[in-house]
Amino acid sequence: MAVPKSKVSKQRRNKRRSSVWKLETPGVTTCPKCGAFRLPHRMCKNCMTYKGHEFGKVETTAEAK
Repeated sequence: MAVPKSKVSKQRRNKRRSSVWKLETPGVTTCPKCGAFRLPHRMCKNCMTYKGHEFGKVETTAEAK
């Protein structure tokens, strides 16, 4: 008969049995202004807008010569 080498604590046992660590993928929406993908209820990183308000200017990177 198999005997465990050491006792498994209640916390370790319950952690293994829980399904909290199985994360779901977040829902992704598109920005109404530029059409880029973004998370819901967050500012668009592409055009820096949220609910029609602008929160800064989009920095353009200069191309290397």
